[in-house]
Amino acid sequence: MQTSPYQPILLRLLHGAAAVLVLTALGSGYWVYSTFDRRWGRLTLPNLGDIQGIHGTIGLTFLLILPVFALYSFHLGYRRLVQAQSLADLNQVGKPIWWISLHRLANTQMLVAAALSVVTGRMMKEEWLPAGELNHPWYLAHLAAWLLMIGSLALHLLLGAKVGGLPLLASILKLPVRAEDQPRSWLQGMIVKQPSLIVGLIEIIVIGGIAIAFVLPAFAA
Repeated sequence: MQTSPYQPILLRLLHGAAAVLVLTALGSGYWVYSTFDRRWGRLTLPNLGDIQGIHGTIGLTFLLILPVFALYSFHLGYRRLVQAQSLADLNQVGKPIWWISLHRLANTQMLVAAALSVVTGRMMKEEWLPAGELNHPWYLAHLAAWLLMIGSLALHLLLGAKVGGLPLLASILKLPVRAEDQPRSWLQGMIVKQPSLIVGLIEIIVIGGIAIAFVLPAFAA
């Protein structure tokens, strides 16, 4: 019988919070689209007067937790992200390392998509969609960012199941905490400088994007 791996409690907390916020942002975002846009099809959903405000609140909460989750991913969980040798490993089609490399790529892509989604979302104006102004570049970019997030999330789950099976997927939901996994030990193993240039560059892009999401709206007209 395949045993479930143990995931650090800090990872479970951050991953769980991010997962809930991403899923609710996707759901509320589609509700916004289905209310005001509908150009590419829609579901019949009840009218909710402040759906934009709800989506914006979820997005802002996600923005507040994203820096912590991103820093954890790049410094404590960097082995789960794309590595320097990942491009070479992708040539080994069908082998275990190929699936692992694809999973790492999907994980990394999710962080990039998250940064894009918060930047583009922060630059949108609430009056655009009710006024039928559906072709603003920031709105279209926001849609594209969330499509990228949906694709990345699907790959994250499917490849996670392929690489580690149900035990890996279930491990992130388990509640037990080991005695040695206490707050004082959460930052053990933190790396200061990325051992991989490619991960370091992606970290700059993601963390830079998150920082821009905080400050850019203040300078927007």
